[in-house]
Amino acid sequence: MLRGERKGLKKILHRMGQARVGMAGLGMVSFVVAVALLAPFLSPENPLEQDLVARLKPPLWEEKADPRYKLGTDPVGRDILSRLIYGARISLSVGFLTMSFSALVGIILGVLAGYYRGILDSIISNCVNIMMSFPYILLAISVMAATGPGYKNLVMVLGLTGWPIYTRLVRAEVIELKGHDFVTAARALGGRDSGVILKHILPNLASSIIVLATFELARMIIRESFLSFLGLGIPPPMASWGGMLAEGRSYMLGLWWLAAIPGSAIFFTTLGINLMGDGIRDWLDPHTRNR
Repeated sequence: MLRGERKGLKKILHRMGQARVGMAGLGMVSFVVAVALLAPFLSPENPLEQDLVARLKPPLWEEKADPRYKLGTDPVGRDILSRLIYGARISLSVGFLTMSFSALVGIILGVLAGYYRGILDSIISNCVNIMMSFPYILLAISVMAATGPGYKNLVMVLGLTGWPIYTRLVRAEVIELKGHDFVTAARALGGRDSGVILKHILPNLASSIIVLATFELARMIIRESFLSFLGLGIPPPMASWGGMLAEGRSYMLGLWWLAAIPGSAIFFTTLGINLMGDGIRDWLDPHTRNR
């Protein structure tokens, strides 16, 4: 291995050592993703199968636990562990789809507003201000109450109400980049607007967008859980962490684990995503890149 290559590898390993928190977050997220992908193989029971005879069985650390149900059963006798595993699929898929949809809409509008300015910028900026001044959760609840709970409706509502933060960030970044010499030179050489945007502007936005999207993924998972908790998200009997929280709230005093287990899953997943986002931010930060 050449001396320069060894130095570069040493630098990468050093920076990975500095990003221990981010690596821990990546490990946590990877674990949840693996559980979601392998749900059919890891789930000990059918998450939708009810058994009223076995209802409200305690988890293994409690007395009178049934070894068949390691985390106990819910009020209608469904295995909590199986529902927890399949709930990871719902939370991750809803979070990723809504984050992707919001990012796509927000990036397009932000680029158009920042690059062309003028009337188009005024219209888009006013729409962003209106959306961000309106209570987000009230808007989501109102739309979900009107359209009805469901997976598709939930993705559309969260996606359509999550784009303004991307638009505001991208617009500001594009306005700054548009004044740089390399963009001015590309336009002076006859470059089309589409080419300048795709080749010179968007690549320079990638780091900011990736970091924001990572944190928004965690927020979308929490929002999905909140709406499902209210009965406006994923409808029963589908397994969702928010729905499991709602089912366990009536038993909080005696059977605390019914709400604590799905709540812990939400906490673990969002914490891992946020730690991973911190690591990505530090990794892409030009001020720490050469340390």
